[in-house]
Amino acid sequence: MTTPRRNRSALALVGQRLLALPIILLAVAAFTFALAQLSPRDPVQSYATVQSPLSDQTAAEIEAAWGLDQPVHLQFWHWLSNLARGDFGNSRLLAGQPVLSEIGARLLPSAILIGVALLLVLIGGLVLGVTAAAFRDRWPDRIVRTLCYVNLAAPSFWLGLLGIWLFSVTLGWLPPGGMTDPRALDPPLVDLRHLVLPALTLAAAQHAWFTLYVRNTLLEVRRADYVQFAEASGVRRTVVLFRHALPNALLPFLTLTGAHLAELIGGAVLAETIFGWPGVGQLTVQAALAVDLPLLLAITLFGTVLVVLGNLTADLLYRVADPRVREPAP
Repeated sequence: MTTPRRNRSALALVGQRLLALPIILLAVAAFTFALAQLSPRDPVQSYATVQSPLSDQTAAEIEAAWGLDQPVHLQFWHWLSNLARGDFGNSRLLAGQPVLSEIGARLLPSAILIGVALLLVLIGGLVLGVTAAAFRDRWPDRIVRTLCYVNLAAPSFWLGLLGIWLFSVTLGWLPPGGMTDPRALDPPLVDLRHLVLPALTLAAAQHAWFTLYVRNTLLEVRRADYVQFAEASGVRRTVVLFRHALPNALLPFLTLTGAHLAELIGGAVLAETIFGWPGVGQLTVQAALAVDLPLLLAITLFGTVLVVLGNLTADLLYRVADPRVREPAP
């Protein structure tokens, strides 16, 4: 009898998020458009070089072709009108190619990088967090906390450059950038040796919060009555930790993962730029430097959809994992 009510509750949550999605996308697009207008870089002059500067007539013709000679509100309205017809526009940076095709070509490398980094965050943070909680105030706990605090204080770009200097320049163990070896005659889609440094750099920017969260939450759960009763009953510490404390401590993590997805996607922009990873993040930087507004808007909207859907998925999984929130309040 409770299944229909649970289904209705989940469907209501999905409906609310999907109804709010167009409003969120419109607000994000307007904000991105306004930031682009405030940029000191001229999108027309960004195509000029020192050797061949643009003449005033050529610059005026380019502005007219791109619609930059129109008022800002008309530019935005024309973009919205084209978007309503499914036309995201053409890239000014990439010789007028459709922006969706360019994003699609870069999507798989970014998905691989973010997926591997997320896996490293989950596994590494879980192992280190459980270890720190199991050896509270002893040397393993002190080492884990020190590493987390140092990681939180160190900028991710500094960690990436340090990794290149140590493992690529000094030791020569790993390549400093790219997705594959450009000298290979038949290169694979992704060379795992090229994936190590960018994935570790991206994961390092996020693992500290998860490690400390797992540690602190485990310590709080271990003070609960049912956990203390299990320990007093003679149940082994490992059984209490993994069977009783850890599952309950990780329930809120499902929601936190969705909340930190935006940070992981944002961190991919920096990691891809440092290591020359040919993904959407690197394309975002190139579009921003060239003030390629159609490409920037499409990337921003795509990232917004991913973040909203990621949070929605996390909330739905939380409802499945925790029976206390499955049913609506009477």
